[in-house]
Amino acid sequence: MSSNITIVMLSWNRKNDVRESLNRIGQIQYSPIEVIIVDNASNDGTPEMISNEFPEVQLIALSENIGIEAYNKGFAAANGKYIVIIDDDSFPAFDAIKKMVERFEADPLLGAVAFDVRNFYHYDEVSVTTAVQAQTEAISTQYFMGFNGAGVGIRAELFREIGYYPGEFFLYNNEMDTAFRIWDKGYHIKFFSDIVSYHKYSPVNRTSWRAPFYYTRNAFWLVWKYYRFGKCLKTTLLLIYLCICSSLEQKTTIYLKAMLSAFREMYKLKGKRKPVDPAIADGLRVPFDTFFTFYR
Repeated sequence: MSSNITIVMLSWNRKNDVRESLNRIGQIQYSPIEVIIVDNASNDGTPEMISNEFPEVQLIALSENIGIEAYNKGFAAANGKYIVIIDDDSFPAFDAIKKMVERFEADPLLGAVAFDVRNFYHYDEVSVTTAVQAQTEAISTQYFMGFNGAGVGIRAELFREIGYYPGEFFLYNNEMDTAFRIWDKGYHIKFFSDIVSYHKYSPVNRTSWRAPFYYTRNAFWLVWKYYRFGKCLKTTLLLIYLCICSSLEQKTTIYLKAMLSAFREMYKLKGKRKPVDPAIADGLRVPFDTFFTFYR
């Protein structure tokens, strides 16, 4: 059955969260909705649970974990006019899809709808990210919006045209990379406080080497892909400085390893550099400083 909405989820070893998210999706006040789950080689029984309990869901089970590139397999299989992206521990509110479609249909240049991503454990608490987005919305003439990958809707045709998520990133900063390309195509991203999704922000610190490593490495790659020469050089030098100082301050080598990886594997960016208009580069603010706070 074709649908004008496709929800795409990426799962990895969160069987119970996936089950709850799918049950919540079943309560959404919109029909029909196509649901695609790409499983990144879970070993906790997630694929089997999906097949047995949710036979209506299209499951794409991978034999190895390929990071966020796995999302692209779900995007490519989607039949919807609009694609809603969620994590395996997030889900849209019951009325979010209907409101999202109304916003898209009213504005042909709206490329992505950024949901108000709220902490599931504090059901009606606006997240820090959301607060920043709301502030950005109020001064949208000065800044360009990004989005949170735990709740966003994107026009499928536009998403296909710009090439989906950056597979070379593996983890993190893929949303910011996509935002650059959406704005560069002449579309805009807008945050709506009445379009809500819920995300299970863990109450326990789950920081590992992956987050500081990939956020830092991919920060270099964002700069090299989208900034024009002068800003690219200046920001690269800033990132090198932050890597060195943060490593000394926080007594870790992870930032230096990430920096070396960025230079060593820069071949993965071959053919992908496309500097954007300076107004976009200046307005779509990348929070570089926050990438160097994991061990404080």
